[in-house]
Amino acid sequence: MTIGFRVLKAARKVSPEWVERYRHVPVANVSDSMNRMTAGGSRLRPMHREGVLAGPALTVKARPGDNLMLHYAIDIAQPGDVIVVDAGGDLTNALIGEMMVAYAVKRGVAGIVIHGAIRDAASIGAGDFPLFAAGVSHRGPYKDGPGEINVPIAIDGMVIEAGDLVIGDDDGLLCVPYDQVPEVFDRASAKHAAETKQLEQIAKGENDRSWVLKSLQQKGCALPE
Repeated sequence: MTIGFRVLKAARKVSPEWVERYRHVPVANVSDSMNRMTAGGSRLRPMHREGVLAGPALTVKARPGDNLMLHYAIDIAQPGDVIVVDAGGDLTNALIGEMMVAYAVKRGVAGIVIHGAIRDAASIGAGDFPLFAAGVSHRGPYKDGPGEINVPIAIDGMVIEAGDLVIGDDDGLLCVPYDQVPEVFDRASAKHAAETKQLEQIAKGENDRSWVLKSLQQKGCALPE
C-alpha cells in the first residue's frame, strides 16, 4: 500500500433520495440540528452565481498547489458526486478554472469544493455550477502529485469521508456523516418548519418575545425598575 499516493474505492454512498430531500433544507438549520459543532470554516465561500450544493462526497487529498488527483477524480466521478478537495487551504496556486469546471459539468458532477484557490473567477461566478473555495489566484497548478482519493479528509476540523453527504448554500458548507443522515434530516426539517411558522407569526405581529426578559432575569441581569 502506497500511503499518500493512492486511489481507494468508496465503501458506501448516501442515496440520491436523501440528497434530494436535503436540497430543500437550509444549511443553517442542518447545522443547528448538529448542535453547531461541525463546519467547514468561514473561508469556504460559494464562487458560483446561485444554487445549492448537495451530493455524496468523492474526497481528494491533494498536495497544496497540485491538481493531478483532482483531474483523476473528475475522470472517475459518478453523476451526482460532489468532489471535495483538501488542498491544505493554500491560496498560492489555483487548482481549478473554467476548463476543468466545463469538464466536470459534462461528467455530471454535482459540485466541487476546493480547500484552496480557483481561477477564472468571473466565468465561474457567472455560472450556476456549485463551486466552493477559499480564495482566488491567477497562478496555475502543478500536476505532479502525490495525493489520495476516497480517503478521510478534514477541512477546518470538519471530517469528511467518502460517501458522506456534503451540502452548501450561501451560508457555507457542511458535511453530514453517512450514518447520521436520517436523524439529522428529521431534526433539521422540524427546525425549518418551526422557523417558517415563527416568520409567519412575526409578519402577523404575534411573535412571543417574553423569553428574552425571562432569560435575563434567570441569569441575574440588572434591569431598571
